[in-house]
Amino acid sequence: MRCPYCGKDHDRVSDSRASDDGATIRRRRVCLQCNRRFTTYERVDETGINVVKRNGAREPFSRDKIRSGLAKACWKRPVSEDQINNLVSRVESDIYAQTESEIDSVKVGELVMRRLAEVDQVAYVRFASVYRQFKDVRDFVDELQPLLRPKEPPKTNGTGGQ
Repeated sequence: MRCPYCGKDHDRVSDSRASDDGATIRRRRVCLQCNRRFTTYERVDETGINVVKRNGAREPFSRDKIRSGLAKACWKRPVSEDQINNLVSRVESDIYAQTESEIDSVKVGELVMRRLAEVDQVAYVRFASVYRQFKDVRDFVDELQPLLRPKEPPKTNGTGGQ
């Protein structure tokens, strides 16, 4: 691995650990030339999956596009970079678990929205407004209805809990 500071290809790994739910290995490295530290990430190179866009065009799946969309939706929200990276990894895992070679962009968006709703509802609505191409306020209200429904109380087994 080339040092990002001096460009030399002579380093050692000082620490390795799993990150992103075990999907990635994070390695701390020390350049033996300039003694500076840097971090690298290693992940399995999955077979290529193509995303079928709404207009029928196909393009390679990109976790960077998902990350970019999530970052925009989570802007000025209490969502950390680690949470965003974790969301991206979980969506990517869902995609590779469910897909062999192609997936509709609609399905990708639904996976992202399902995971994002668990983390931040405002970011979810922001993402949904762009993804679903809201035209007016009614579209926002329709999207919010499921989020505003009261949660059902847990069901009891009829014994009165005693």
